[in-house]
This record gives sequence, C-alpha cells and structure tokens, in this order.
Amino acid sequence: MMLPLTLILILLLAPPAQAARRVGEAQVREGANGVPCFTISEREEQRGGIPDFQSVTVSEARGKLMWRMAMPRERTFPVMNSMCIPYGGRVQALPQTPAAVLAPDKAYLVQIEARPGRKASMPLRYQARFCLVKKTGGLMGLCPEAGPAVAAARR
Repeated sequence: MMLPLTLILILLLAPPAQAARRVGEAQVREGANGVPCFTISEREEQRGGIPDFQSVTVSEARGKLMWRMAMPRERTFPVMNSMCIPYGGRVQALPQTPAAVLAPDKAYLVQIEARPGRKASMPLRYQARFCLVKKTGGLMGLCPEAGPAVAAARR
C-alpha cells in the first residue's frame, strides 16, 4: 500500500514536463559576389509566422565559429523570407565577430536564433547546412543540391 502512495506523491510533486521546441528550417541563398546570405524558409514563415531576430551564427560542421552577429537586447527586426542576412554582415554597428574566410567544399552550419514569439509553437532556432564551390572568375557559389559536399554538410 505504501509503494503506490509514494509513486502517486512523486508524480504529483514532479515538475511538469515541457515539450522541447522544434528547430526551424533556415535557408541559405547566394548573395552578391557569391557571398552566402541567410533567412528562414518560406514554409517556416507560413507555418509559424515571422520571428524576431536575435542572432546569426555560422560555424564549421565540426563546431569552429566562423562568424556571429547579434542584436542588442533593446533592438530587433523581423526575419522574413523575402530578406537575407549576408555572411559577414553589413551593419558594422551591430555586435559581431570578424568573418573568417569560408573555404570551398567544406561543410558549414548556419543557425538563426529568434526571440520568443507570441506563439509557443514558434521555433527559437532555425538551422541549415551548406557548402560553397569555386566558380569561374574566382567567385564562390553554393554547392549544388546533389553534390557530395552538400551530403557531407548534412551529416
């Protein structure tokens, strides 16, 4: 009789379990001069709405930080699919690390952090993996979807 009572008491006093928020889908586009730029996918915007930007981080697939930019606590902007945040940033007044040179045929991860939204179902993080290839004229471009470097970037 004591064991069932103890189990019921433990269940009643245990903190409520919260479901972890899902990770949203970021999108990587080819920006000016082959520089990658980042946003949320159109599907994410339609599904959960427009998040408020907190930070963007690009790292090698194995974790080495390549670049990070963040917004001060008192400021933000909406991250819409129609806009794109270029690698290395354009607004030098925002807190950011220097952008390291991205190498071709190497796997990278972009992570866009969002501020908590009005809906609990909105992701707080959006991610995508990508890689770059050399193009003619010395420019860089995004790896084709079927390329081996993209497969490595998705691992």
